[in-house]
Amino acid sequence: MDLPRIIQGGMGVAVSNWRLARTVSAAGQLGVVSGTALDQVLARRLQDGDPGGHMRYALSHFPFPEMAKRILETYFIEGGKPAKAPYRKLPPHLKDCSRELQELFIVSNFVEVFLARHGHSHPVGINFLEKIQVPHLASIYGAMLAGVDYILMGAGIPMRIPGILDLYVNHEAATYPLYVSGATPELDTTMRFDPRDYMERELSALRRPKFLAIIASNTLAVTLLKKSNGRVDGFIIEGPTAGGHNAPPRGKLQLDETGAPIYGERDVVDLAKMRDLRVPFWLAGGYGSAEKLQEALNEGAAGIQVGTPFAFCEESGLRDDYRLPLLARAEAGLAKVKTDAWASPTGFPFKVAELEGTVSVAEKYQERPRICDLGYLREAYQTAEGGIDFRCPSEPVTVYVAKGGKPEDTAGRKCICNGLLANIGHAQVRAGGRVEAGVVTAGDGLTEAAEFLPVTGLRYGARDVIEKLMAGVENDSLKEVVAA
Repeated sequence: MDLPRIIQGGMGVAVSNWRLARTVSAAGQLGVVSGTALDQVLARRLQDGDPGGHMRYALSHFPFPEMAKRILETYFIEGGKPAKAPYRKLPPHLKDCSRELQELFIVSNFVEVFLARHGHSHPVGINFLEKIQVPHLASIYGAMLAGVDYILMGAGIPMRIPGILDLYVNHEAATYPLYVSGATPELDTTMRFDPRDYMERELSALRRPKFLAIIASNTLAVTLLKKSNGRVDGFIIEGPTAGGHNAPPRGKLQLDETGAPIYGERDVVDLAKMRDLRVPFWLAGGYGSAEKLQEALNEGAAGIQVGTPFAFCEESGLRDDYRLPLLARAEAGLAKVKTDAWASPTGFPFKVAELEGTVSVAEKYQERPRICDLGYLREAYQTAEGGIDFRCPSEPVTVYVAKGGKPEDTAGRKCICNGLLANIGHAQVRAGGRVEAGVVTAGDGLTEAAEFLPVTGLRYGARDVIEKLMAGVENDSLKEVVAA
């Protein structure tokens, strides 16, 4: 019973924010904060004046006060920046990042986890995308400084993460291999991070969080158990109906009449083989109901991971002018979610909810100049001179091609990074007053989110989701925690 029945998905950029994770964890399940782009999230919250003072409260508890002071002095604006003023540009993500950016990685992850853990004694997790490699080392250390209980990671093969967790327990240095396209054997692709380069005083040993890998195949589960450099504590098996990035179909890519990838029998995980591994697993993607939770438990799963119902609850970071219209559509049975095979620069299929005024409206998106100024989903590549540079198929086509990219790879690509920050009310303001539009991602079960609505109105809370999910669980004492 020390394993959660429900894992709240780590969604978007701060859609799964500290408020949502704290509410879910306080109810006895596993609340998870999104670890994506937290450097930008913290910097923009501070530039908006830190309403409520939560960022400053967490910073006052950060173990290295001089570092926290530098962050505040650099980014905090009393009363917030003018609405038409742009947010400050952060240092670029590089193989060897500046100290300013590394400190922002550490502090921002500490802040989000600290706030999610504040006021209760239940576990909290953080979710990272393996594809976004540059922040890994400093971000994980910052989360562990705040006492994070679970690290979740998908969108890649995170075999090196467990060993990093082991090293950070005693504040030891860690390395991580940066994937570099076209890298020759002599190219140094190793990123390095030594906590002691940043510690302002000695600290006691940290607690090692459990590591859960997000997978979409039996083969990947076996590979991670055999080849990871440390202990894998469990798996989240995510099907193609889940929101956000999905694993591409196995075999040759085929599209249906809407342009969505077609998944087949080869993409179905064999749960009998998963049970044979004797490692806890949770099922995700289309499991957001009490019946599906009981079905998962009957299959030998520890429980389920649920995203979409939590993404549209009151505690979610998704802005109201996106959240409420989509819920109204869901209630009317009109909500539509498209799996876009080309939208994301990662090359992974990406689910987008259709909503006027967002990136999902293709013809509207074409009016946006191609700008890549955040760079989370850029690809590292070896230059002709033997160095490392970065490129993104969402940047200007001529720039991408000049960096060795193929022009056909730019077709249909969208700026996911700026869109996801716009989703939570931190849209960048461009020249001429143009404001970046959001790109709302949701699972295929968006229509089913209406089942969590009250009799009247479009507002419900995270505890409402948990109570309805747990209603179908037989003989489970965790119901008592939720009720309390």
